[in-house]
Amino acid sequence: MKITRLTTIAALGAVAALSLAGCAANETAAPAGDDTTAPEGTTTLAGTIEATGSSAQGSAQEAWVAAFQTENADANVLYEATGSGVGRDNLKAAASNFIGSDRAFTQDEIAAGGFGACASDDIVEVPNYISPIAIAFNLGDIKTLNLDADTIAKIFAGEITKWNDPAIAALNEDADLPETIITPVHRADASGTQETFQKYLAATAPSVWTHEPSDEWPLQSGEGADGTSGVVDAISAGDGYIGFADASRTSELGAVAVQNGDEFVPYSAEAAAALVEASPLEEGRADHDLAFDVDPSAAPAGSYPIALVSYLIGCVEYDDPEVASLVKGYFQYVTSEEGQQVAADAAGAAPLSAGLIEKVSAAIDAIVTE
Repeated sequence: MKITRLTTIAALGAVAALSLAGCAANETAAPAGDDTTAPEGTTTLAGTIEATGSSAQGSAQEAWVAAFQTENADANVLYEATGSGVGRDNLKAAASNFIGSDRAFTQDEIAAGGFGACASDDIVEVPNYISPIAIAFNLGDIKTLNLDADTIAKIFAGEITKWNDPAIAALNEDADLPETIITPVHRADASGTQETFQKYLAATAPSVWTHEPSDEWPLQSGEGADGTSGVVDAISAGDGYIGFADASRTSELGAVAVQNGDEFVPYSAEAAAALVEASPLEEGRADHDLAFDVDPSAAPAGSYPIALVSYLIGCVEYDDPEVASLVKGYFQYVTSEEGQQVAADAAGAAPLSAGLIEKVSAAIDAIVTE
């Protein structure tokens, strides 16, 4: 999605409007029992940095910002959940100091350069948030359903239109399925969550889902909503609605157990982590550019095959050393063992493994602060 001048101005205005909220977070005491000692390798930092991007990270970012600012009373981190596409555009347009994104920049995008927020076109990308993408629905008293990949793809492609369709009934013999019309909900904005979901469909149901995975929705059917909150609100308000969203926001809705091999796997942080941990990093990237190559069709037994790997993305070099130090310190905190536990507690995310934390820490060290 090409950012316009108005989009950039709007994003800047919205981030500026968050400054009071960021300051207020500095006045919030840490929860009882929390250890507010800064993690090893960080120091007390000062200044303000502005960020936009992933709405899937929204709950985790709120918790990270509050905890980080408690430990660094003179620091303000202003994160606005605009959606990943706007975040990536804003890093290029110099409208954000760093971003959260539910996909890494492609190698072609990195080669093209044009990262206006940076003093050079060299960027740091590190995974910071691993979470299942839930397929959530609103169907009265029915709170769980088993679905295979072809059936999920046909629902979102508009080929299965009623909840009592024989394909759904065959997988859920004990469910009293109504004749209710199915209304699939997708993201109206450019979304890495959406691209991850389409990658699952394309990899596991290629005869049904023939569209190239993209952060934009390829069909005119269904209903679009902005951001994770918009999708969840739409499903919650509509009888027979179904959609996909970060699992941290869908606990009040019905949930699909997704077929993987001979079993149907409900979403969980542990099951999502099992998929990611079995996935290699993409080849051909710099040591400070850690992007996973996740293949849902190769999901190991027991894993949940629709897992979001979301990233922190910043610059190797900034024009302002204070911004560089604050971005580096925030990245270090978020991806530390302590920071990962904060996200697990606040959003049910799967903490990065000790081995991955070590790789991420080395990548973040590439940010120049002098």
